[in-house]
Amino acid sequence: MLDQLQSPGAGYDILRYIGLPELLGNEKDALLYFMGKKLARKFSISSLDDLVTFFAAMGWGSLELVKEKRKEVIFYLLADAVVQRIDAKIPTEFQLESGFLAEALELIYEKVCECSYEVNNKIHQVEFHVYFTDPV
Repeated sequence: MLDQLQSPGAGYDILRYIGLPELLGNEKDALLYFMGKKLARKFSISSLDDLVTFFAAMGWGSLELVKEKRKEVIFYLLADAVVQRIDAKIPTEFQLESGFLAEALELIYEKVCECSYEVNNKIHQVEFHVYFTDPV
């Protein structure tokens, strides 16, 4: 299914960073997060390799596993596209990716997960923290 999708980029960006936030209003962060979780359920993400491949295919960037702990997994997101998003004049966020990561890891590890992120503007990198809260 994923290989049948194509996007010229700019149209996607306009919808994602201008259209959706205006449509969703004050609840945009929560709604985008849960939209990401819902999307993760639609694709066959059964391993960390699948997750990395999905992020690359979506143009979200290069997802790198940095640290795996008992109750937390840390990822970095890097790519030219990430640099452009961080430097953009329009507000950008990573809530959709954060929700997707939470749900994908919940499916992979069979543990309830929540995800937060931090943007490092100096090195143009996004750091995701996925926390395991309970068994599914």
